[in-house]
Amino acid sequence: MKFYNLIIKYRLQLGIFLILVGIAANVWAGFWPAFPAYLIGLILIAGHFFIGPLRLIQEFMEKGDMEGAERVVDSVKYPNLLYKPIRSAYYTVKGQMAMMKQDFDGAEKHMKKGIDLGSPIKEVEGANLLQIGMINMQKGNFKQGESYIRQAIRKGLPDKENEAAAYLQMCNIMMNKREFRAAKDFFKKTKALKPTNPQILQQVKEIEKYISRIPG
Repeated sequence: MKFYNLIIKYRLQLGIFLILVGIAANVWAGFWPAFPAYLIGLILIAGHFFIGPLRLIQEFMEKGDMEGAERVVDSVKYPNLLYKPIRSAYYTVKGQMAMMKQDFDGAEKHMKKGIDLGSPIKEVEGANLLQIGMINMQKGNFKQGESYIRQAIRKGLPDKENEAAAYLQMCNIMMNKREFRAAKDFFKKTKALKPTNPQILQQVKEIEKYISRIPG
């Protein structure tokens, strides 16, 4: 795995080196002896521009090295050349990093780009919609936030924690709209998923103190 990551990291330089080796072999021995170096060099260069280095992000994320992950993302100089699903993932990661910096406008912009490009995995699209919904809620755009969270639920979410977060947000929205029956339904759905995220559990405890006393 480390060797493969090393190749990804230096794919462009290695590809250029092999092209130069191919040119030298072509001059001294002819085209066919040079062909393997040309072919592998071109594949490596094409991989650099069309696939990119996003696989390297996982290693940094596992270490908790966000600066390293950001350097990998910033090393993509021509994102429009990336293969479409990878370009979608690129903008999703950019959005998540902007969220960590509390740059909500930047996060929303990048995540919308990722959604517009589409994803072969609907749950990923659902997670992006949920994030955009939460961004809008934090910005005070409650109607827009509700719309995105509902879309996220319809698309499907990647795990129970994301589902619980979506239902809990809808519970809060419904309570603010004084639609108490709907709020209770969303709260029941949240608890049924048995989330383990500490932030979600804390919110559940807070709501549980008074939700049984509200009408509906």
